[in-house]
Amino acid sequence: MNLPKDPYMLLSVVNMKLRDEYPTLSDLCLSLGIDEDELKQKLSEAGYSYNPDTNSFI
Repeated sequence: MNLPKDPYMLLSVVNMKLRDEYPTLSDLCLSLGIDEDELKQKLSEAGYSYNPDTNSFI
């Protein structure tokens, strides 16, 4: 899957998929072939971090 380059669009897509399709960030990354650390870094640069309690980036 091609994810958006824009960090805010990326945030929206990832949080939607976490909410609707995947119980954990690891599951999402494994299923979509995404490097988890790279995804966290991209969203961190936009001021977001993953919260496992809510299974979302906040």
